[in-house]
Amino acid sequence: MKAAGIIVEYNPFHNGHRYHLAKTRKLTGCEVLVAVMSGNFVQRGEPALVDKFQRATAAIQNGVDLVIELPYLAATQSARQFAESAVHLLDLAKVQTLVFGSESNDLNRLKEIAEMSFNVDSLKEALHAGEGYARAYSLGSTVMQPNDILGVAYCKALKNTAIQPLCIARTTYYHDEQLYGSISSASAIRRGYVEHRDISQDCAMLIHEPTVHWAQFFPLLRALLTLLPDERLKSTFLFNEGIENHLRSVMQDSESWEDFLTRAVNRRYTRSRIQRTCLQLLNGVTQQEAAALKEPNTLRILAMNETGQRYLKFLKKEEVSIASRFAQVPQEWRQLELRTTRIYSNFMTLAERKRLIELEIGGALRFIQEKDGSLRLANQNSKNS
Repeated sequence: MKAAGIIVEYNPFHNGHRYHLAKTRKLTGCEVLVAVMSGNFVQRGEPALVDKFQRATAAIQNGVDLVIELPYLAATQSARQFAESAVHLLDLAKVQTLVFGSESNDLNRLKEIAEMSFNVDSLKEALHAGEGYARAYSLGSTVMQPNDILGVAYCKALKNTAIQPLCIARTTYYHDEQLYGSISSASAIRRGYVEHRDISQDCAMLIHEPTVHWAQFFPLLRALLTLLPDERLKSTFLFNEGIENHLRSVMQDSESWEDFLTRAVNRRYTRSRIQRTCLQLLNGVTQQEAAALKEPNTLRILAMNETGQRYLKFLKKEEVSIASRFAQVPQEWRQLELRTTRIYSNFMTLAERKRLIELEIGGALRFIQEKDGSLRLANQNSKNS
């Protein structure tokens, strides 16, 4: 089967994502569309607004055939690791094409930059510090936008695969917080939701409570930074270069999560870097634990339709390791996913926590198309959706 791949977060799924899916199918003529999607925590170091099963359901309802989870540790790192892990999973899934959004929509230029000898993460930090890398690379701007940076990271990661990249023009600015009533950024939709504004024309999925926000975890983060000894903080994944001293100092005068972030961000540390670091502390991930995790070589399936299910049968014949049940996920990754899901659900009601844990330890969501074209959740987890 001709397969195309995309790398997504859907935080939340919106009209721009629908456009991406339609363009991907048109450009590739694919028979199956495979998405690698971040779980309950996303690449900028934030909890997703809604859990991964709601977002995977929205993906299937809007045209994705198979949703593969990008494991927690890969999903919450910087552009290079995020891209390398996601591309690795798409390679395992034997897709022929990766289609991603781009602000410049200049694939040749992005591929040219990817051929240069530099670390994508260093480029990102240098740009934040005011360096003129984008102009030096002839992108026509003094600021290289987030999707173009990821696009370069994807192109670098694709070098050792047979997957061909394609890009489409991103229809909104990544951090644009204006609601347009048509295609708006995920950032704008999240803010609009929190501020109780009408997002019905912008958001292509129905958001079900409970929703999760960093601010809920602020008291816990304050306690961890205040009470844990220096050695324990230094042993936490992504804690290096004395960042624990910076975070502790900033926390002393901070009254809220946003206040803390504003004080913590500086020329050395971006907002995403601060958030990703705090996330590892929140989830108790140590440097030793992270170093011991092997590269994931099993595709953990979150959701599928009938086309996706047929494609899984093909992959199994090709001896690709598939985890359509939680028990089939390698133990070390399984333990981390369960722990982070428990943290993610910490401020939910008991019934809501139980629902999410049941989904986590259950099987992949399997959807069947009815005669009227609607989708029905067909497996044992339907009572929890």
